[in-house]
Amino acid sequence: MTSISSAPVLQGNSLVDLNIQLMCPDCKVVPPNISEEFSSGDLVCADCGLVLGDRIIDTRSEWRTFANDEGDDPSRVGSAANPLLNGPQLDTVISQKDGGSGAARELNRTHGRVTAVKGERNLLQAYKEISAMCEAIGLPKLIVDVAKQLYKRVEDEKLLRGKPNESIIAACIFIACRQEGVPRTFKEVCALTQVPKKEIGRCFKALARHLETNVQTMTSVDLMSRFCSNLNLPMEVQKAAIDLTKKAKELGTLAGKSPVSIAAACIYMASSLHSHARSTRDISVVCGVSEVTIKNAYKYLYNERTKIVVERGNVKQLEAIESLPTP
Repeated sequence: MTSISSAPVLQGNSLVDLNIQLMCPDCKVVPPNISEEFSSGDLVCADCGLVLGDRIIDTRSEWRTFANDEGDDPSRVGSAANPLLNGPQLDTVISQKDGGSGAARELNRTHGRVTAVKGERNLLQAYKEISAMCEAIGLPKLIVDVAKQLYKRVEDEKLLRGKPNESIIAACIFIACRQEGVPRTFKEVCALTQVPKKEIGRCFKALARHLETNVQTMTSVDLMSRFCSNLNLPMEVQKAAIDLTKKAKELGTLAGKSPVSIAAACIYMASSLHSHARSTRDISVVCGVSEVTIKNAYKYLYNERTKIVVERGNVKQLEAIESLPTP
């Protein structure tokens, strides 16, 4: 057994590879044709059969399979523990495959009822509802996991005794969205979970007080990206709407208005400024506020339009300001 020692060096105008390579001393083929025999732990030359090394570590799976042709190769260590469930999670499970007689299926059901951890069925049902609701409005898996963790903590610490399960689920989804920076309004959560707004508000306040979660206050800037995307508005309109929101906040033009109303009014003005006008009806459907609310908020923006829209020396922008629709 011989080895070629090398490292990348420059000789003349060519780059020579000086990495260490194992070579058969009889064949001396470059590159060497060497195979690993995991069963015996040897390195063997595939051309002449000369053993070049021994004690090779076998990195394949260490378990044996006793499954028939119908089953998969099972791991003897089992699946990873689920932190969202209680108990050791090392129970024996009876297979449902028995050739079609149906006896194994009945045994599986009976064994599941006997060995079921108390309260685990309710947790699994709640987790299914959280996953289905979050998928219905396109929330990512991170939000789903955070909502499940919040729900499990509420159940373990008995924070909302007497509250309906639907209200707790709605509050957990609402807090998870706020906590991860993708907030949803109360109206959106109400439409998703069919839970009254007051009930979600009560559960939200109770959980925010007990859990001490990092729940940020929702602002109109947080809603702008999603609203503009649903209205098929370009990025320039979204940036202009965000600038209008910040400028209106500095001047106090829309003080006391809800973030949703501010976002809707700023989108209405920004879309008109950039020749991508959207009607108040379209914005009302997407944002979830009435047309009257949008027009009332837009009236304040229109009165302060010369202060809010700051574009010095831009003739087109000044012309766009004068062409804004009157409230």
